[in-house]
Amino acid sequence: MNNLNSVLLEGNLTADPKLNITSNGTSVCHFSIATNRYYKKDDVYVQKVIFTDIEVWQGLADNCAQYLMKGRGVRVVGRIDQDKWIDKNNNNRTKLKIVGEHVEFKPMFSKTA
Repeated sequence: MNNLNSVLLEGNLTADPKLNITSNGTSVCHFSIATNRYYKKDDVYVQKVIFTDIEVWQGLADNCAQYLMKGRGVRVVGRIDQDKWIDKNNNNRTKLKIVGEHVEFKPMFSKTA
């Protein structure tokens, strides 16, 4: 039986997304978002920014690569995944990421003259 692994994040892209095509022709897009958390410490509000890597696949990857850009707001629904590898010094390394299964693009507002 699978345990619950579900994530909902809202934030803004920290850079333009990067689209790659796998050897079998499947699209995969990577981007990072910044999410803000505000909390009160000693009667002063403090902002904490968390940066999260997002990975999306297939048609969703193509759409994200086409329509997203640095600064654009998104809502991502997905699951936590973990990459594992051995670095050049033979150390085990891991990194958490979110595999997005649904991405909502927040409206872009244009500046008027």
